Amino acid sequence: MMKLVIRMIAYATTATLLMFGTTHAGSFDIDATLATNLNACKAAPNGAPLKIGFAADFSDLGGFADKPASEAAIYFVELVNCAGGINGSPIEFVVKNIEGDPEVTQRAGQELVSAGMSAILGPPFPDFGEPLLQVTAGKVPTLFVASTEPTLADASAMSFLVAFDDTAQATAAAKFALDQGWKTAVTFSSPGPYFGYNPVIFTKVFEAGGGNVTADYNFVPIEDMDFSAQVNKMASASSAPDVVYSAMLSFQSANLRGQLDGAGVETNHLMTDAFEATGGYFTEGVEGFYHTTHSFPAEGSRIKALADGYAAARGAPLENASFGGLAVDAIAVVIQAYLTTGSMDPAVLGAAIAGLDGVAGATGTLSYSGTNGSPSKPVYVHRVVNGAPTLAATYD
Repeated sequence: MMKLVIRMIAYATTATLLMFGTTHAGSFDIDATLATNLNACKAAPNGAPLKIGFAADFSDLGGFADKPASEAAIYFVELVNCAGGINGSPIEFVVKNIEGDPEVTQRAGQELVSAGMSAILGPPFPDFGEPLLQVTAGKVPTLFVASTEPTLADASAMSFLVAFDDTAQATAAAKFALDQGWKTAVTFSSPGPYFGYNPVIFTKVFEAGGGNVTADYNFVPIEDMDFSAQVNKMASASSAPDVVYSAMLSFQSANLRGQLDGAGVETNHLMTDAFEATGGYFTEGVEGFYHTTHSFPAEGSRIKALADGYAAARGAPLENASFGGLAVDAIAVVIQAYLTTGSMDPAVLGAAIAGLDGVAGATGTLSYSGTNGSPSKPVYVHRVVNGAPTLAATYD
């Protein structure tokens, strides 16, 4: 009941701000921010700071995403403040390392809440996202930068994804497979979220579109490297599937592909964003693979502007522009909520985020209105060509 009262107050406060014109009109100009020259800053903003925290996982579990995300976020905040802040207010950005530990996550989250953060960015996995939400307790908007786990999204509790969710990426993968004229598929899955959920959604959408998933084979994520039993079954089938779809890690999928090739099973390989997250472009044996992901660095794109600007400012490349771009997206969403309401109150910002449409981010345009906290945004499909990503398709 208390949560309901808090949410009602938040929405009422937002409505009042809008009604009486105390909002800061306008949209956040992310393009101008990305073009900011750090060597020619405007006068330092001196208003009250908009405080944003990041409960980031720098451990071996989440570091693949949160290390480049935090680096990009710090750089982007520097750009915002260099450009004069947001209506004269600087952004104060605080990063806490959760160390891949639920207890540390809760301590870090409590420190951020106690420090008066208006919004908190969260780690990629629900194992740590859920403990963080126990601390924020629907009182501080929490934006999970790189997570695609649908269960973390709950707009009524001010819990939001910044990336597309697994429903969206598996749906896009199935549509892509159908668009290629592929009629048959085999999936590899492991029970539970992500490794199991993505193949389930892919199968549902693929078969609804006229495709046929002829078999689903179980595997153990991270551990399995010998797929001889599954490969032998596929080799003995009357024909090879048009595509193999899974959420395997890149080194596992490369091993599977090698064993299938050795058995004479020629097929296409379509993966989730785990491919890029686990170093797919540094893995041998993945030429021609397709995978869903969060951005594409086309000429003139914001993600390329971010990557190029970061490299020029830091003297080294951003480790992963997609995950860096997602952190920029999260900050852009908070900024737009602040511009919409003129308030730094967490409850007001959380209510505003839930109603945002068309927020310009580094990876694409995000809309939360009408969703449960998972944004409507593009899903990109890449193909590995000569060891590098090429854009195969985009699904909005």
